[in-house]
Amino acid sequence: MLPPMSYIAERRQEERARRREEIVDAAESLYAETGWDSVTMDKVARRARLSRALLYVYFKDKGDLHLAIVERALETLRERMEVAAASHALGIEKLEAVGRAYIRLSEDLPHYFDACLRFQADSAEHTETDERSCACSSAGLRVHETVVAALRRGVEDGSIRSGLPDLDATAVTAWAFMHGVIQIISTKAGQIEHQGTTVGAVTDQAFALFRRALQPGSELDG
Repeated sequence: MLPPMSYIAERRQEERARRREEIVDAAESLYAETGWDSVTMDKVARRARLSRALLYVYFKDKGDLHLAIVERALETLRERMEVAAASHALGIEKLEAVGRAYIRLSEDLPHYFDACLRFQADSAEHTETDERSCACSSAGLRVHETVVAALRRGVEDGSIRSGLPDLDATAVTAWAFMHGVIQIISTKAGQIEHQGTTVGAVTDQAFALFRRALQPGSELDG
């Protein structure tokens, strides 16, 4: 049994963590409803039902709150990727499942995709010593490692060609490829249909091209 003071300290820590999550929940709900540009600290305080002064005890400014949402978005993405990958045996299938999980997240939770996009665009403003920036970078690294794990499994089981010189570089390339596909299908759906095809067809073709580049027998094999 914990001594009284330890118990009180633990309860305070739990209460602080709970309130922090409630603040992030409030900010996230506003983000999803109206977009990040219209979110203000006053609105977050009202949505979370606490004073503006208390809000600043937990988050120093709007940018600090944005980083908390980015961290949550990246953790959610990693969890979805890992669940998707686990349902497939071959590495190439895991890799496609991971990519499709990224697309589904952008469709289900577009504010998460936007939050990560803003974080990458403003990366020069974040320092390695900033605690929340470091937490976001660590979460991003875990997403990257999920992609690398799928690639490594593919090389081991033969579904991905063995001549890849750098799996980390390949994982970044895969991320950049899917990131671009998501931006196109999310902003140009009308134009895509006007050109006589569908978003689904474009997505399937993107995966087919990427699989072809990675599978044994590719013209890229050295």
